[in-house]
Amino acid sequence: MTKKHKKIIWTIAGIVLAALALFLAAGLYFFNVAEVPGKKTFVSNGTVRLKKSTPLYAEKKWYRDVKKQHWTMMSANNKYRLAAYYLPAKKSKKTVIILHGFMSNKENMGAYAQLFHSLGYNVLLPDAEAHGQSQGKYVGYGWLEKTDVCKWSQQVIKQTGQRSEIAIMGVSMGGATTMMTSGLKLPKQVKCFIEDCGYTNAKNEIEHEAQALYGMPAFPRFPLVEVLSLVSRVKAGYFLGDASSLKQLHKNKKPMLFIHGSKDKFVPTEMVYKNYRASSGPKQLLVVKGATHAESIEHNHRLYKKTVAKFLRKYLK
Repeated sequence: MTKKHKKIIWTIAGIVLAALALFLAAGLYFFNVAEVPGKKTFVSNGTVRLKKSTPLYAEKKWYRDVKKQHWTMMSANNKYRLAAYYLPAKKSKKTVIILHGFMSNKENMGAYAQLFHSLGYNVLLPDAEAHGQSQGKYVGYGWLEKTDVCKWSQQVIKQTGQRSEIAIMGVSMGGATTMMTSGLKLPKQVKCFIEDCGYTNAKNEIEHEAQALYGMPAFPRFPLVEVLSLVSRVKAGYFLGDASSLKQLHKNKKPMLFIHGSKDKFVPTEMVYKNYRASSGPKQLLVVKGATHAESIEHNHRLYKKTVAKFLRKYLK
């Protein structure tokens, strides 16, 4: 091999190594954006301030002011202490567990809590790992959180007895967590699910956000998302494709109500149709005309309440 050939080989190798280093650095950067808790520019962070102009102000104010029980438990992996609010209803053994979205917390779920409590249900509102008052290191996009939700349902049964009836409900990442939880072996007391604007899987959602939020074309979106997924596996313990609502829904045999806004651009509306088709149990679909992401309850509160009330009456006796 001539010196010229060797120089060409070393030059190519250097370019390849530099490209790999660049993609790894970018993968680490986007891992911090996507999975490490902290301030995010593309979503509301922490507790949203309540003002009189806030949609459903009365419902959210009720939730802010109502007396709450503070519950805690260790996460399913026994690494973190998790926090929740519990709002008991009078002499009820029926409970709705409400799951919040990405970088949100239980404080922002007031409209949902008021709705279900007004219908006569106990309400449990956990903070997911690494959110709100709960300890944690990374965001699990529903995959890490699903086993915690199962454990929260067991806590509800301890509180309300073996004759408990439980529905699990979530919004956005909480909706995806609900769907992923549905594929687990759950206590028989868990009767049904309501998911609102959850994604098909974390990988699809992050690919969509890379395009929608950053204007990233097909390249370098591939292979960057693949590198991010690998970083996620090393640091957080799961590939992005593992966090799949679709795969878990195939295992689900229990009733589920799917809700989505017709103008959702953050989690595209088309995802709800894929999720709906994937579920193996009894199912119902509500697409709220004109609603954007996670705003169906505000956009048409009357329809939202009527639909979920009828669904719950059917499956929580």
